[in-house]
Amino acid sequence: MALSDHKIVVVMPAYNAAMTLQNTLGEMPRDIVDHIILVDDASSDETVRVAEQMGLEVIIHEHNRGYGGNQKTCYQAALKHNPDIVAMVHPDYQYTPLILRAMCCLIAEANYQFVLGSRILLNGALRGGMPKYKYVANRFLTLFQNLCLGNKFSEYHTGYRVYHADILRQIDFEQFSDDFVFDNQMITEIVLRGYALGEVSCPTRYFDEASSINFQRSVKYGLGVLSTSMQGLLSRITGKHSILGDSTTPSERTPE
Repeated sequence: MALSDHKIVVVMPAYNAAMTLQNTLGEMPRDIVDHIILVDDASSDETVRVAEQMGLEVIIHEHNRGYGGNQKTCYQAALKHNPDIVAMVHPDYQYTPLILRAMCCLIAEANYQFVLGSRILLNGALRGGMPKYKYVANRFLTLFQNLCLGNKFSEYHTGYRVYHADILRQIDFEQFSDDFVFDNQMITEIVLRGYALGEVSCPTRYFDEASSINFQRSVKYGLGVLSTSMQGLLSRITGKHSILGDSTTPSERTPE
């Protein structure tokens, strides 16, 4: 049964998630979710077998395309199902799907268009075991991004997000990176275009099986975030509403 007659498609960008996928799906609110798509990015474990056993639509990358490349496949596949809402849920059990209903409600019933699950609100990140250096980097980068974009998100670096599907139809996300900075390029574009934004406090878990990037990749990601933020600032200064060269603001979504 859909939420307020909204068709909801969940996408799961997966890499070596065989040990955590079942727990993640165990917390999925199946009464509001119409379809689940898992995109496997050339995992070396049994992710595909487990996902197929759980009845998911499975798409396989024969070669690793990266986190951004995985999301591109996720969103293109989701749009083929003509959804109203597309939610990205990581299959590594770091973010609980138990709050997915609340996040989707903001879009289906309160006219938001993009909602993040924030680990920072109410100190969820530290309680969940986020390493101190990652927490400090998160706070610094978020402050810098808010200053550049004129926004007030509590964090930009969560992987838990829900879109009104029109966003994915209107933004040419294929132009963005195949690496981790894809997430921040998407958020920057969404902020610049003036979509209605929301956040929900999200508990998180850090444990051995949960996905995480090493220090070297974290530094590369941080530099990419700084560069993207500066692009966003330049777009604001020059009166543009995009980092893709599109200076037009999307028409506001008609209220349901």
